[in-house]
Amino acid sequence: MNAGRIDALVHYFETLSPEAIDVLPQYYAPHCRFVDPFNEVCGVGRIAAIFRHMFEQLDAPRFIVHDRVAESGRVLLTWDFEFRFRRWRSGDLQRIHGASLLTFDAAGLVVMHRDYWDAAELYEKLPGIGLLMRLLKRQGRPQAPLGDKV
Repeated sequence: MNAGRIDALVHYFETLSPEAIDVLPQYYAPHCRFVDPFNEVCGVGRIAAIFRHMFEQLDAPRFIVHDRVAESGRVLLTWDFEFRFRRWRSGDLQRIHGASLLTFDAAGLVVMHRDYWDAAELYEKLPGIGLLMRLLKRQGRPQAPLGDKV
């Protein structure tokens, strides 16, 4: 995969806006596939709909790409996704850590985009269910035997 093409794609993700969704076909093949913890769709139009929905539900969503590893037609990006919930008053900045594995066709267009991130990390941030998720997470942690220092 061409380093300049990867740089352009990373820049696209980091500056993604509602207006930029219209140029998605410059980066994604028409028949591309997208998978994340909540979605599994085929087609650039359906991927665009997921991005549009993100901007409808969240305030100031943005990706910050930290690392990239490229290997013969595939790229792994690690990133943070920052946003604010639109429906809750606190407006606190939220952050989710994740990675994307992108596979490209011969023309350099994305044919497979798979996001890896822990959906429980998102649920923990939600009012109500977040408290329950945090309690469950604490209960699932192994306890140190008595007398052992933590």
